[in-house]
Amino acid sequence: MSGPAVIPRISLTWLLVAQLLVIVPHLSHLPLWIVGLWLGCAAWRIQILRMRAGYPNAWVKAGLMLGVAVGVLLSRGSLIGLDAGVVLLVAAFILKLLEMRTRRDALVVIFLGFFVVVSAYLFDDSLLAALFSLLPVTALLAALIGLQQSGVAAQPWATARLAAGLLLQAVPLMLLLFVFFPRMGPLWSLPLPSERALSGLAESMAPADIAELSRSGGLAFRASFTGEVPPREQLYWRALTFEHFDGRRWSQSAFARLPLAPAWEKQGEPLRYSILMQPSSQSWLFALDVAETSLENTRQMSDYRLQRGRPVERTLLYQVTSWPAAVREPAGSSDNLRRALQLPEDGDPRSRAWGAELKRQYPQPEQLVQAVLGHFNREPFGYTLRPPRLGLNSIDDFLFETRNGFCAHYAGAMTFVLRAAGIPARVVAGYQGGEYNPGGDYVQVRQFDAHAWVEYWQTGKGWVSVDPTFQVAPERIEQGLEEALGDEQSFLEDSPFSPLRYRQLTWLNQLRLGWDNLNHGWQRLVLGYQGAQQLQLLQRWFGRIDARVLALSLVGGGGLLLGLLALWLFKPWRRERDPQQRLFQRFERLLARHAVQRQPGEGARAFAERASLALPVQAQVIQDFAAAFEAQRYGGDGVCPAALRAHLALLRRALPWRSAATRDP
Repeated sequence: MSGPAVIPRISLTWLLVAQLLVIVPHLSHLPLWIVGLWLGCAAWRIQILRMRAGYPNAWVKAGLMLGVAVGVLLSRGSLIGLDAGVVLLVAAFILKLLEMRTRRDALVVIFLGFFVVVSAYLFDDSLLAALFSLLPVTALLAALIGLQQSGVAAQPWATARLAAGLLLQAVPLMLLLFVFFPRMGPLWSLPLPSERALSGLAESMAPADIAELSRSGGLAFRASFTGEVPPREQLYWRALTFEHFDGRRWSQSAFARLPLAPAWEKQGEPLRYSILMQPSSQSWLFALDVAETSLENTRQMSDYRLQRGRPVERTLLYQVTSWPAAVREPAGSSDNLRRALQLPEDGDPRSRAWGAELKRQYPQPEQLVQAVLGHFNREPFGYTLRPPRLGLNSIDDFLFETRNGFCAHYAGAMTFVLRAAGIPARVVAGYQGGEYNPGGDYVQVRQFDAHAWVEYWQTGKGWVSVDPTFQVAPERIEQGLEEALGDEQSFLEDSPFSPLRYRQLTWLNQLRLGWDNLNHGWQRLVLGYQGAQQLQLLQRWFGRIDARVLALSLVGGGGLLLGLLALWLFKPWRRERDPQQRLFQRFERLLARHAVQRQPGEGARAFAERASLALPVQAQVIQDFAAAFEAQRYGGDGVCPAALRAHLALLRRALPWRSAATRDP
């Protein structure tokens, strides 16, 4: 196959390179057979280029499509959903290699490639992913440029340099659009891909759940304080409150899900800070007690947690004000206190008996609580990520038999005993502590910082927080999980190459913190630049404006920018400098109305000869114009627009008034 419709070799080369670079960011979540599919299709396409293989027929293409559908069903369990949709999109991008025959086909594949590049951000929107995406975008631009180049004269690296230059030229426009283009919410939301839907905490808790979560070094959120960062031992980040216990698991009560404002009194100085939260696919937010936020569609629930109206499906930046010294529910609701005394009908008899005995010994709730904490401190309890298995009476087994566990073991056991002693209590799940990054002046909280503690209610003081884990492993609260585990060697044991395991190496730790600081800036300034942040920035620059003024300014500025761009592209002030070319273009348009189209790269004489065959009656007039044009343009006869206009007028009169139906030969 030959002719202008053929895909140039250089374009096909860069398209193959682009496909490889586009697929690389998807490798962590795509099934492995996708790699085999690309290798097979790329090899087949190369053989087609070498004329050693033909294009697949309809049966082969149907078989490949059926195979892809079966592969998606086996690997994703469905053809519907975001995960399956991305796999199908990548597979279609690959299979299109075998269907491309013309430049128009290649254009479709190139534009599809840009969509596949963007789809990678559904799984990873980090700074590294953004930087890497510049490579496939450059390769796709090189393939696009290659479509307009001669396959003989074009040089691959020159094409790549041209593509990179075009990308750099687009940066100023990209920055303008990023800053000024209005941020609009999505028309609909999609659930997170399964590989990214790490929620951390769940809506219920068994002791092993938090222990398992603490094996992950994934980032939960970052917190930036206005002023001095509080000490680590004061950083208790609330997420959920568990009131119901079924003998094995703690879970939220139905009442906690109701949008009811809690009673509390502000006391002391507030803490002001911002949270940059990672996607969790859950609707609760993290904050220090007692928290308020101005984030839209977010409210404080009856158990003092912050609840959003929809799940957090992308990086979320929100401002928080907390009152650590606030008094929570000092009067006490009878319904709330009754729920905080719930116990299963039977089970764990020794723990129930111990609670009743403590009640007789310590009639004051505060004394009883201190007695339980002292028991954990004096007795040989241990802190471990590898606790022994517990039987049906899990609280009894932990308190009187195994005595080794994680924070959830201690929080659950203490809450059970307090309830058995008649003291309203509940389990709070969230995160504790975090690592301070001095370069960015923020605290980063990871999944292994997940923690559980206890709240009990006391007359006049309301809900009071206590942490039994501190009595067993104070280093967990003051220093972190790694120090608390000591010689157990279970810290991130499933991630032996994680830089977090080698924080004792100063140079590596500084490199890790520096890179995290860059990512924090990327997420805060770029991913976190939403509608409210945009409005604040523009008001700081231009004074008080609203969304309407912003939209009108954008339309006006965009129109002005497009106008300037049009002037630069078309350069109307230069038109009179080349009258010959302008008259020849009129000649082309005149013949085009009579079904004679000039081919790309076709010279004036060749075009005139072909037009003469299509329009034999006007052949002499056509040949006269072409000869006059060539003589003036290339023969040194001098520029004489009047002569060309005369020939053009003769041709216009010679051609019929209505367009002929003559077919372009």
